[in-house]
Amino acid sequence: MPRSVVNITVHGIGPAGRDRGGDDDPTWVSTAQFEQVLDAVVGRSDVRLTFDDGNASDVEVALPRLVERGLTAEFFVLAGKLGERGHLDRAAVRSLLDAGMAIGSHGWSHRDWRRIDETQAHQEFYEAHWVLAEITGAPVSRVAIPFGSYDRHVLCRLKAAGVTRAYTSDGGRTRADGWLQARTSIRRDLDAEWIDRVLNPDTSLVHRARGSAVRTVKRLRG
Repeated sequence: MPRSVVNITVHGIGPAGRDRGGDDDPTWVSTAQFEQVLDAVVGRSDVRLTFDDGNASDVEVALPRLVERGLTAEFFVLAGKLGERGHLDRAAVRSLLDAGMAIGSHGWSHRDWRRIDETQAHQEFYEAHWVLAEITGAPVSRVAIPFGSYDRHVLCRLKAAGVTRAYTSDGGRTRADGWLQARTSIRRDLDAEWIDRVLNPDTSLVHRARGSAVRTVKRLRG
């Protein structure tokens, strides 16, 4: 296992499958852009692919292209959105599993976890996991934090809920075995230069220090 990895996050791909996608969402990329990223990570043991939100494009667009290239990924699903227009349903989640993909939780309804009450927290950190575990037939203990919004209280809640790994949106490389995993989202303005910069393990010390500082501030804030 490499000491550090780059975690790439994908949201929507191709034509918008729901209102949030399309020109109004900078994280919604074209199929060609998505394929460009996949081709760049084939054979890279230091790159992990993750998907957020449980969009229908995860199965309709991403899955066949991942399988074609012999790639695997972890899909973080919104349990409360299953079956809604433009989102995965239970059968689609099972098809991801059958293809060798991993399933994690993105919570219940894409709330900011820094601004939820105890009832909502129970739904986000427990009920969502139970629903996904019922579908997958195994415990779900990894999460992707919506909006990358967290603080020390969120992290304490996640650990109390038995979360074994939490993915953020902090960007940059991260320790391969870390509990808290920084990720970088692909965006519709990506190009070959962006891909090379994100995947290059020789990131400048300035960028590394900046990323470390951001993570430290988030962990400590109340």
